[in-house]
Amino acid sequence: MASSVETLEFQAETRQLLRLVIHSIYSNKDIFLRELISNASDALDKLRLESLAGSTVGADTSDLHIALEVDRDARTLTVRDNGIGMSRDELVDLIGTIAKSGTAGLLEKIKESQDAAAAQSLIGQFGVGFYSAFMVADKVTLRTRRAGTDAGTRWESDGEGTYELQAVDGLPVGTSVTLHLKPADGEDGVADYLAGWKIRQIVKQYSDFIRWPIRMAAEGVQGVEEGGTDEDAAAEPAVETLNSMKALWARPRSEVTEAEYTEFYQQISHDWLAPAETIHMRAEGTFEYEALLFVPAQAPFDLFSRETKRGVQLYVKRVFIMDDCEALMPNYLRFVKGVVDAHDLSLNISREILQHDRQIQAVRRRLVKKVLGALRTVQTKDAERYAKLWDQFGRALKEGLVEDPDNSQALLELLSLPSTHDTERPTTLREYVERMKEGQDAIYYLTGETRATVENSPHMEAFTAKGYEVLVLSDPIDEIWADRIPAFDGHRFRSIAKGQVDLDEAADEDEGAEAERTRREQDFAELLPWLTSALSEQVKQVRLSSRLTTSAACIVGDADDISPTLEKMFRATGQEMPPVRRTLELNPGHPLITALRTSHATDPGNPALTEIAELVYGGALLAEGGDLPDPARFTRLLTTHLTRGL
Repeated sequence: MASSVETLEFQAETRQLLRLVIHSIYSNKDIFLRELISNASDALDKLRLESLAGSTVGADTSDLHIALEVDRDARTLTVRDNGIGMSRDELVDLIGTIAKSGTAGLLEKIKESQDAAAAQSLIGQFGVGFYSAFMVADKVTLRTRRAGTDAGTRWESDGEGTYELQAVDGLPVGTSVTLHLKPADGEDGVADYLAGWKIRQIVKQYSDFIRWPIRMAAEGVQGVEEGGTDEDAAAEPAVETLNSMKALWARPRSEVTEAEYTEFYQQISHDWLAPAETIHMRAEGTFEYEALLFVPAQAPFDLFSRETKRGVQLYVKRVFIMDDCEALMPNYLRFVKGVVDAHDLSLNISREILQHDRQIQAVRRRLVKKVLGALRTVQTKDAERYAKLWDQFGRALKEGLVEDPDNSQALLELLSLPSTHDTERPTTLREYVERMKEGQDAIYYLTGETRATVENSPHMEAFTAKGYEVLVLSDPIDEIWADRIPAFDGHRFRSIAKGQVDLDEAADEDEGAEAERTRREQDFAELLPWLTSALSEQVKQVRLSSRLTTSAACIVGDADDISPTLEKMFRATGQEMPPVRRTLELNPGHPLITALRTSHATDPGNPALTEIAELVYGGALLAEGGDLPDPARFTRLLTTHLTRGL
């Protein structure tokens, strides 16, 4: 027996806020079903907990589920659960959360905010997900009875100015929400929510891992038991469960097979290979969450594309929130796939993540450390498998040295770099340090466009001759991180193309080396200033070199100068770079340089000497892979002097 209907009026401010929720907040109207299913799942959770505690007498928990019911004739969609239900007071309080005090102040803040995202964040203080139903429905009818009570309540509203409350007898325990649907309207984003395929699509996308079964009558299929009749079939339509309920991340790792992990990874990544590494973790304490992450075996084709989507899937209590949650995974780990399921998370009204939330930052830090730790474990236990992973993702991991200073030391441990120690096998920095010569305090490296360019560089000559290992860095990102990272394990990084390098001092050789340097400085005392003046537009200084053994000259930058390769990279992106004048170093033992010294001492005014100086500088520039400022002039001078020599 039903009682009289009580009509209540929304406050003026509440009507404004309700209109905002219905018309402005949600860009995708499909998520109304996610919100209603999420509410139903919460109700089932609460009933189960109360029944375990013994506080709900007579509650039937034998078949907890969510049912979706379609009535095409009436154009209604009903979301029904047999969960905890609500009393009249709870209904007013919970469904009426939007009408609680503070609405006027909230609206004022929204009006003052110029940022739509900030406005959504403010609205997120109120539990108004239920009202998303009015985006697709002209009227919503809710019927509910709380477990342990006899009284039921009907709530109904068209989302405008009023809502109705009525006591109703004979309702089952739980809650049903019936949406009187609007006509489908493609321009307004309202789909045909009576279509079974559309309902299945939404459930699969947003609610597939809800722990409770979501059931719906199968379309066009009737359930006929053996020996039954057609009438039986008409009376008992077959029911299908729409969600898988297989949230692998919520199960202990010991209960999940590798085949299940692989199947799940392939489902979320659209990859046909098995993952190279699986990371299954659970965090407990003040902020609880589960994560299931995968490192692919092969890099996606668009790993270095600007349009690459990154991030992991985000769930809250098994309800899908977003597909590519960038806030949970840094850019340099964009190849990592997986799922993070938080038990409680600050979201705005659209269930979009609050990017700067402290909880999110804490989860991100933990995930990053877990991924880097897993890679480190592979590196130490299976060098061959790690070599394959590094080949696929090493360039991306190097980006972390620039983007993530907090984890730079962990990333340095993961580096696998080519070096002069072994032309076939790369080295780790730890291995490099263990092989360092006695008295060597720096990790030497040289950058260039290709490995061949680096290995054949004049800068390498003295290091090769004296047995010093040099890292061969030819990735574009190497130019940036090697210049920014100060040290590894107390040993600073040092480019052999910058500053003065005295390997005699590093090797702690005898005092004769110092006397030899002094003699050479005296022999070239007149040539060096003259060359500095003759090449003043190209170089800042000409000096003798201790790094050359076979080449006549090389060009060296100061310790703080950007490298020529990096300068090229900046110019290629359209950035204007001031010209960088570097130092020309001469090999005092090379025949060309000694002949130039002799000629200058004999006839310092000979104009041909200036041309020879240009050729020496141009040759050094070409040897490091640089570009000549005037290739035509260089070729002309070279041809002229070769002809004279012949």
